[in-house]
Amino acid sequence: MPLTVISLAIFTKWWYALPIDAPDTMFSGFPLPFVCPGWHTSMSLQFFVLEFVIDLLAYFFFWIAIVFCIDRFVININPRKIVTIPLFILTGLVIAGSGLIASNKENLFYLKRPFKMEIMTTGYQFIWQSTERPDYYKYHPEDKRE
Repeated sequence: MPLTVISLAIFTKWWYALPIDAPDTMFSGFPLPFVCPGWHTSMSLQFFVLEFVIDLLAYFFFWIAIVFCIDRFVININPRKIVTIPLFILTGLVIAGSGLIASNKENLFYLKRPFKMEIMTTGYQFIWQSTERPDYYKYHPEDKRE
């Protein structure tokens, strides 16, 4: 479980999309987008719980398969305290930080994303990388004013 939480926080996919009746938005999440900025105030986020659970399960089953294959076919895995304790500490820090971010009273939580969207482009990133917002007019040149 620690590998799941840590990898979910470190590696993600960004989605530049145009939701129906909303401004162009950067979503995050892999394999499904589960978080995006809120539109009602600048410091809020919108979380989509079903998409988050699917993402969490995808990461979990990925790590279960990797650990199972290594343990079964390569080398027997016997985790030592020197490895497991830092993993659990890092996992606790990631969960605490995520909980702090999610506890903002302005955030919106939806069971499922309540709107459709047109995906313009996507990409992958690590937490320490910044992604520049793509130019909207590159995908919709007909909207550009002269």
